[in-house]
Amino acid sequence: MSEKLRALLKNQICDNGPMDIGLFMAQVLGHPEHGYYMRQDPFGAAGDFTTAPEISQMFGELIGAWIADVWIQMGAPNSFVLLECGPGRGTLMADALRAAKKVDGFHEALEVHFLETSPTLKRVQAEAVQTHNPVWHDSLETLPADKPLIVIGNEFLDALPMRQLQKTKEGWAERVIGLDGDDFCFGLKPYGGGVPEDVSGAREGHIFEFSPAQLSFVEDVAQRLKTQSGAALFIDYGETKTQAGESLQAIYKHDIVSVLEHVGDADISANVDFGAMGDAARGQGATVHGPVEQGEFLKQLGIEARAAGIMKNANETQQQEIEKSLRRLTESDQMGSLFKVIGFSDGAALTPAGF
Repeated sequence: MSEKLRALLKNQICDNGPMDIGLFMAQVLGHPEHGYYMRQDPFGAAGDFTTAPEISQMFGELIGAWIADVWIQMGAPNSFVLLECGPGRGTLMADALRAAKKVDGFHEALEVHFLETSPTLKRVQAEAVQTHNPVWHDSLETLPADKPLIVIGNEFLDALPMRQLQKTKEGWAERVIGLDGDDFCFGLKPYGGGVPEDVSGAREGHIFEFSPAQLSFVEDVAQRLKTQSGAALFIDYGETKTQAGESLQAIYKHDIVSVLEHVGDADISANVDFGAMGDAARGQGATVHGPVEQGEFLKQLGIEARAAGIMKNANETQQQEIEKSLRRLTESDQMGSLFKVIGFSDGAALTPAGF
């Protein structure tokens, strides 16, 4: 199947010239028939990467507690939309709903919605949360607009298409993907736009990454929150402020490879610019919480106490696995510092936990 995608991309480049990295990403990951996410379950040991919900149930349970607390602060509306963006296997949502099952009225009030385009993953998600009758959406446009809204997304923003600029002697040029014979290759084309002040002084050769798709998505979410009321939570790897640097990478069977290798068979992602995401949300009138490091966020939510509680009924081997998972999620040399957490709310008197 990936051969068909590569042939399609090569034909597009031959017909239209080199394509920007964002268009390349969008096609590789999301082509309706041949895209990476459309054809397979990429998660876990048998896939290409492992996300936090797959590492430990504690992650999803704490997100569930966060959601329930926000719902209570919102006045416990008797009907609300709970949307997860890029829900993977549905593990996070399943763990979150289980953790909140004792919160009076919560399960009766919620409607579970997923933002997901992969037919393969939709089937897995349906099995994970089958008792909650989830509703799927290809975009935010079809999401109900008449109810309060809580949005969560773990490792969702990083997969949205991004673009790259490179500083040259003549100024900034856009990095594009073309062909060298039968192989994909990087090239440059003129760029007439501006760059943020934070990177305007970058030296020759430096890369600046930006994502109009991420900004547009965050703006849409913030507008929804202002109209419908509610809050959003996004967790991803990235930087707290806008800066130059290259993070674009592909993951193939848990190894980092060039985005020009294993095209169609590898995931592609890049760091999230949380500073830009926060500015985008503020621009739509939302209140921004964070960003903070994932390790600190999870500790504020009580992950250490939760780990201790689980270990009380675990054998020695299980205790070691719980401790290993705790370290992986929270320690600074693992996911604790690399991953950041940012929250948005509608401007009402909400104080989401963890920030």
